[in-house]
Amino acid sequence: MKSIIINNKELYPSKVVCIGRNYTEHIKELNNETPDSMVFFFKPNSSISDKIVFPSNSNSCHYEAELSFLIEENKISAVAFGLDLTLRDVQSKLKEKGLPWERAKAFRNSAVFSKFISFSGDESELELELYINDELKQKASAKLMINKPKEIITEVLSFCDFEDGDILMSGTPKGVGSFNKGDIFLGKVFYKNELLIEERFKVN
Repeated sequence: MKSIIINNKELYPSKVVCIGRNYTEHIKELNNETPDSMVFFFKPNSSISDKIVFPSNSNSCHYEAELSFLIEENKISAVAFGLDLTLRDVQSKLKEKGLPWERAKAFRNSAVFSKFISFSGDESELELELYINDELKQKASAKLMINKPKEIITEVLSFCDFEDGDILMSGTPKGVGSFNKGDIFLGKVFYKNELLIEERFKVN
């Protein structure tokens, strides 16, 4: 199984739970409708990676930076910088036909994470930034989320279970787009304006 790193120890999540359309400006940039209820999809353990690997079967892979949380005893125990990689062309075709998104979202290495850092603070004070080749692409505060992390956890628990060590990806802000092999990603997470996490990735 794939693992993540928290406090220099390996942990093996059973799954990644993702919420879609959780930032208003991101909904607008993709010309989507604001959902009446939370939209979820899942990524399997095989999607987890600490490296960005450009998928060999697509010409249209997009990055989506997200605040990502480790869940233990149904509560947030740690935070990381995450990337929800998406085959946008595949997703668009699936959406047109009203079909599930798994082929576009749940492929190998599609959930990329920095190291996780123990966290017990106020999630609304978290912010993320993504730079690609030194250019700022995404920047947002958790305060801009339509559904806040604790609300998301409560909703998930209404229909399925978190296993200890599972990951919650809390949605992406505006600024998503395509990328190429060789690009350099720099992800940052701030808490109360202080740098908490900084992770660099090179696209393979």
